[in-house]
Amino acid sequence: MRIQSQRDFVSGVLFTVFGVAFAWGATTYTVGTAARMGPGYFPLMVGVLIAILGAVIAIKSITVKTEDGEPIGRIAWRPLIFIIGSNLIFGVLLVGVRSLGLPAMGLIVAIYALTFVASLAGDQFKFKEVLILATILAVGSYVAFKMALKLNFPIWPAFLG
Repeated sequence: MRIQSQRDFVSGVLFTVFGVAFAWGATTYTVGTAARMGPGYFPLMVGVLIAILGAVIAIKSITVKTEDGEPIGRIAWRPLIFIIGSNLIFGVLLVGVRSLGLPAMGLIVAIYALTFVASLAGDQFKFKEVLILATILAVGSYVAFKMALKLNFPIWPAFLG
């Protein structure tokens, strides 16, 4: 038995590992039954489905013949760093870091920062387009989370309110 597609095999194994870990973590909550679902029911089912999908992909990578074996290419470090970094920046700006004296900057500032940093991951950066996208995301998030869902978290920087 030989791996026919390296990319599919590795992605299948990763899906399976993350699915099992996610499902296992969900068991720390009350799962309940299909008729009376607890808070752990949905995450458990999602984890199981992801693990099954990963197993199917891994098995397919062994059984379905590919032309060149689909080797794994180089890791795209630039997009990886900017996308992960933008999410970290979003979290830090949204609620702040009290131990470092950084106040909460709120949802609007965090979304603009997220959008601008994430847009640096690509080959082209167009300031006007990113500004329009960030504005649409900020307004949409404000409407969805503050007005519609009435969630209570900072919208504007702490020093403004």
